[in-house]
Amino acid sequence: QLQLVESGGGLVQPGGSLRLSCAASGFTLDYFAIGWFRQAPGKEREGVSCISSSDGSTYYVDSVKGRFTISRDNAKNTVYLQMNSLKPEDTAVYYCARRMATCRRSQGAYGYWGQGTQVTVSS
Repeated sequence: QLQLVESGGGLVQPGGSLRLSCAASGFTLDYFAIGWFRQAPGKEREGVSCISSSDGSTYYVDSVKGRFTISRDNAKNTVYLQMNSLKPEDTAVYYCARRMATCRRSQGAYGYWGQGTQVTVSS
């Protein structure tokens, strides 16, 4: 059964850190780009970061550059999103999704999504 399972979310104070994991089962991540997206209450879902399979290129939305780092461990079939210096505006449900090889800005280009993990940044 194909699955993408996000984990690692939780409640953290502003300035804190979390590491999200996106674990794949039923397929190998080697050939897929993985994107991280988030949706805050009352807002549209937005792309946060992506890592390609072809050359490991990474992309970040401007609001997280310098704070978030995406990485992949193909041996563990998992992609990570390290989130540092978290802000209240980072509060959202975070999703990972896959597409073949290269990252794309359009969410419609991603064909398989996980169920999401909640990140809450609050004092």
